[in-house]
Amino acid sequence: MDEHDHSQHKPTVDATHNDKPTSHIHPNEAHNEERAGHEHHEQMAHSLPSHSEPVPHIPKTTADMPPEAHAHEHGAAPDPDHGNMDHGSGHAGHHEQMVVDFRKRFWVTLGLTIPVTLLSPMIMMLFGFHLDFPGANVIVFVLSTIIFFYGGKPFLKGAWDEWKKRSPGMMLLISLAIISAYIYSTFTAFFITGSDFYFELATLILIMLLGHWIEMKSQMGASKALEELIKLMPKVAHKLDSAGNTVEVSIEDLVPGDRILIKPGEKIPLDGKIFEGDSTVDESMLTGESVPVEKQPGMAAIGGSINGNGVLKLTVEKVGNETYLAQVIQMVTNAQQQKSKAQGLADTAAKWLLYIAVVAGILTFGYWLFAADQPFALERLVTVLVIACPHALGLAVPLVNAVSTSIAARNGLLIRNRTQFEAARKINRIVFDKTGTLTEGNFGVTDIIPAEGIAEKDLLTLAYSVELQSEHPIAKGIVRKGEAEHLTPLEVKDYQNLTGQGLQALVNGVPVAVVSPGTMAARAIAYDRTSYEELAQQGKTVVFVLKEDLLQGMIAIADIIRESSYEVVAALKEQDIEPIMLTGDNRRVADYVGKKLGMAQVFAEVLPAEKSKHVVALKEGNNKVAMVGDGVNDAPALAEADLGIAIGAGTDVAIETADVILVDSDPQDVLTIIRLSKATYRKMVENLIWAVGYNIIAIPLAAGVLNSQGIVITPAIGAAVMSISTIICAVNARLLKLD
Repeated sequence: MDEHDHSQHKPTVDATHNDKPTSHIHPNEAHNEERAGHEHHEQMAHSLPSHSEPVPHIPKTTADMPPEAHAHEHGAAPDPDHGNMDHGSGHAGHHEQMVVDFRKRFWVTLGLTIPVTLLSPMIMMLFGFHLDFPGANVIVFVLSTIIFFYGGKPFLKGAWDEWKKRSPGMMLLISLAIISAYIYSTFTAFFITGSDFYFELATLILIMLLGHWIEMKSQMGASKALEELIKLMPKVAHKLDSAGNTVEVSIEDLVPGDRILIKPGEKIPLDGKIFEGDSTVDESMLTGESVPVEKQPGMAAIGGSINGNGVLKLTVEKVGNETYLAQVIQMVTNAQQQKSKAQGLADTAAKWLLYIAVVAGILTFGYWLFAADQPFALERLVTVLVIACPHALGLAVPLVNAVSTSIAARNGLLIRNRTQFEAARKINRIVFDKTGTLTEGNFGVTDIIPAEGIAEKDLLTLAYSVELQSEHPIAKGIVRKGEAEHLTPLEVKDYQNLTGQGLQALVNGVPVAVVSPGTMAARAIAYDRTSYEELAQQGKTVVFVLKEDLLQGMIAIADIIRESSYEVVAALKEQDIEPIMLTGDNRRVADYVGKKLGMAQVFAEVLPAEKSKHVVALKEGNNKVAMVGDGVNDAPALAEADLGIAIGAGTDVAIETADVILVDSDPQDVLTIIRLSKATYRKMVENLIWAVGYNIIAIPLAAGVLNSQGIVITPAIGAAVMSISTIICAVNARLLKLD
């Protein structure tokens, strides 16, 4: 190793893992105090769900990723050309193709709607021009036919899906309107006397395409988490043969028992046990442990974690479905599939509106068939079905969503899942990961305690000068402090890494060492144990600076708590929202941070599989739980929560699994999410009330209930009123503001 071992610097590691439950320790493995700290990680892979549970195989490419349910937020949402889609691109690619498809259909339909509009009798009468010419009705018929079959295809397919599932909703209501309008208009154009509905047909399909384009665009990318998880795994490994030579092979070709070499800085390909080498391994993205874990022969390594500066050789123990990361993938997949079954407010409204429209249409046709004549009865029936079609309802939610998404972006929030974002208004428990969420995720100097007669600046300068030579995270924390204080490093020669002890060098020609508590005990050097124990109880890592074996002082390092974390916890309590910490980090550190922030509950040393289980448990009793995290280890919990919130500075996996992303990595933005969710929901309800209210009034008028008073809504008037209703919903959506 070319960097020093800080394993004994820190009471964090020793105390942490001595505190761990005995269930995490092999009874037949007797580790010394230093190595006992790592048994928690060695048991990591064994603490996951039973292999009897279905687990997806590790995909060879993103094309092989386990598919998510293709149900959409609005029930049986349209799936344009679904049968022709390449499912090999994964669910994220599926969403992206839907956005492209809706966009293309919208622009083509818009181009065809323009001439249909210009040739509409209502438009010509309204604007006082005349374009009647031989064959005009044929042109309108051809253009409307293309609009019906091409632009309306997603809705017709969606309606068929709803019909097969016996789950009527928006798609069936839209299809009922466009089918009746198209068939009736075709007959009036060529066979019977009456007014056609081609203009209404074209504008209805156009508006619905726009609404679903906006909707699909807002959903796109919400399902890339599985692709990002796969990216954590390297594609190749350095396999060792019987002679000890290495050959590069695909990880798919490895089987349990194979031996592999991991070079410095490389990702560990698969789960296994180390048989040679010493190094530190960064497991923070997988386990939540903020301190890089010291690895020695006999200890377990997790696939996807990152090797430090040492060379490791390990025996492969788990491949494919059995690996730790594969099971994380399965948990994320399961949670997202459950989440995708949610049905939106608009779809519920559309279902009831469908029942009302069908009943009203049948009653209207039956009444006028006897009270008037068949052509009038048929015209009233079609008018009812067309007017009942939710032009405004189709845009009521997507437009508000588009506006709220824009407002969120301006406030450093990216909304990835509309349905879950809307549910944020009901959240009464918020679970925070610690490392990188409540804390900065980087070590920083918290305390500098010089020995008697030593200046604080001189103590820090000595440590800064020596630690400049190291890449260890603890060393980097001291270096950052030195740079922040604008210290000038002293001349350093004969730098040495004292394995398991610390660092030493000649500083300006004088021996200086930065060592661990264990080294102090081994050298029988006295120090202030009261100060040391106080720092240790706070979960801080302590190093000692020696000059010619004389103590110069001690320096404490810890993961720094974000300033905004204090404010957000206090604000949540004021709103009767319970703040909870859920971390894979050790108990001592977690308790210290939780106490400092005033957390209602603290769960520490929690494995990723257990994190999602904790979230499920916290949801019991009709509680609504949000999860805020930043690492791979948080992904299953983020997906399981009622609202998953990712810190923008976190991993791609956490970001892609989350429903909302905090771009500025500021936990205080959690408060903004709740406020915006409440404002968004109010605006959606206002739009839905208006859209449904319009139909409640318009349907009886379209049915001809005031015909005896000479008040009858013609198809043209109905179309105009529908347009006004849509405009009102659009304007109301634009009035959305962050409270």
